[in-house]
Amino acid sequence: MNGTKNIQEIENEIVEDFSLFDDWDGKYEYIIDLGKKLSPLDDQYKIDDNKVKGCQSTVWLHAEHKDGKVFYYADSDAVIVKGLISMLIRVLSGHTPDEIINADLDFINKIGMTSHLAQTRANGLLAMVKQMKNYAIAFKAFDKSN
Repeated sequence: MNGTKNIQEIENEIVEDFSLFDDWDGKYEYIIDLGKKLSPLDDQYKIDDNKVKGCQSTVWLHAEHKDGKVFYYADSDAVIVKGLISMLIRVLSGHTPDEIINADLDFINKIGMTSHLAQTRANGLLAMVKQMKNYAIAFKAFDKSN
């Protein structure tokens, strides 16, 4: 999926992508486009257990553990949130639990997300990050127990 790129390289790509836009209207449109391109989540995963707590809109997040790596799948009823989660998936999916747990995700600040999102959206973004890292922690623990 992401080939051999590490998390930091993918974050840098996103920062570069966002630097192409002069204003936040363009950046929001780009985020919405990313959300529209996100593969739909299978209905079987749209269950309460997969809902991200702390998000104003509904976000479902499903994770799978294959060959020592974590893969994320998500959907939301809000198009801007779909864009945000698609960026997180692009950065974190396909990496090992340790890489995910240790990712600082500073691209979120570098592209100005935290200062341009409404407080509720920013909290939701942090909740999505936390949930993705929690999955990685759980998979890491699972690896050790096997």
